[in-house]
Amino acid sequence: MADGSTGTPTPDGAAVPYSHIFPIGFSYYAVATSLTPSFYQKLVDRCWRRSGTLLYRPNQKNSCCPHYTLRLDATGFRPTKDQRQAVNRFNKFVVGEAYSKETARACPRSREEIRKRDNEFDLVARISEAEFASLKPPPLPEHNLVVTLEPDTFTEEKYEVFENYQRLVHKEPADKISRNGFNRFLCSSPLTRETITGDDGKEKKLGSFHQCYRLDGKLVAMGVLDLLPHCVSAVYFMYHESIRQHNPGKLGALREIALALDAGYRWWYSGFYIHSCPKMRYKVDYSPQYVLDPETLEWDMLDKEALAIFDKKPYVSLSMERRQRALEQEREAEEPPTSNHGEGDEAPAVEGDGGSISPGGDEEAFLFHSNMPGIPSLEEMRQVNMDNLLLRSDYSNECFLASQLVVWDTESIGEYGNLKSRIAELVAAIGPDLVSEYCVDFRRKSRM
Repeated sequence: MADGSTGTPTPDGAAVPYSHIFPIGFSYYAVATSLTPSFYQKLVDRCWRRSGTLLYRPNQKNSCCPHYTLRLDATGFRPTKDQRQAVNRFNKFVVGEAYSKETARACPRSREEIRKRDNEFDLVARISEAEFASLKPPPLPEHNLVVTLEPDTFTEEKYEVFENYQRLVHKEPADKISRNGFNRFLCSSPLTRETITGDDGKEKKLGSFHQCYRLDGKLVAMGVLDLLPHCVSAVYFMYHESIRQHNPGKLGALREIALALDAGYRWWYSGFYIHSCPKMRYKVDYSPQYVLDPETLEWDMLDKEALAIFDKKPYVSLSMERRQRALEQEREAEEPPTSNHGEGDEAPAVEGDGGSISPGGDEEAFLFHSNMPGIPSLEEMRQVNMDNLLLRSDYSNECFLASQLVVWDTESIGEYGNLKSRIAELVAAIGPDLVSEYCVDFRRKSRM
């Protein structure tokens, strides 16, 4: 676990940093009362995301709009011409023509510097080039741009940008926008905040932050970010409609990629990707992009070949596609030359292709009767030792072991709805290998 987290009393009296999670209703939803950044990093690498304190892992097989986890390697990112132009145009707007001319006269660049600038686009340097702290006045720039990374606390200034963005950009009704909603989902993160030193010797902030963009002293945009040991995870981005013409969404994405590169996080997670949603297709404009396979929880390059598969099928597991092709090639190689393929021939069944039949009734919500990819089966979960899993309740100030529950030895994880089966569902959804890193928190007071 990451250092600096709040310790939790354990049965032997030792203080250990655990993440606290409460399973709710449908098996792949949970509420986090506290999360260490290192633990949440593992969750996002297993198809999980958060909205405020709500954690969720979607069932891609059982959705009309499957959600896939994407990440971009900032070390290999090369901005497109359109992305470079967006940065350059905004920088020119900020500094103004008078500043550009005076600076060019007072500090002229050599031919070699001009050639290098034209041929090489240093994202980290260029994205912050127009910030007031990077300029050398006099003269003064036409606008004062300041970008800061701040704690994810609620302020009226932030809410005003949120309200404007939801109402004028997202066209959301005014009665659906509230300070409580903004604070709940974008300001009340369960992530603990800490600082670590990376392998490159740089200090990295971990936790949830607001990246605030102020133009001439006014907050005009804000990115909600989860900074994790190995990534900058984008939660939300909003801007005031007054700067809409400057491509703020594109500028925000590029700055977050620059942060991942400059601070040593390496990866930029842009949030869930829905291939059938046109508004999300912009995410593939940033490359090299990788997609998380729901079946194997491994990363695959999201290249043209992969996107072509996404175009054809509602649910995609690239590992399953590779197995399918291998079986088809093996089948063709084994068939005699005189064999004639008819239109009625069916492709061989592939492991993981299609879900199990639901028993119906209330048990349709039971994780072990679902077709959710990447989840251990009921038989596999029977082999998992959950006795030492930590639990908390309103009846004790300390954690206790699952094996200390009165009903633990009498209940079966295969009986839908009982306490042990609910715990087993959460363990399966998170991953049995992480069972020692979190506490199942049943305290009602902690979720109020």
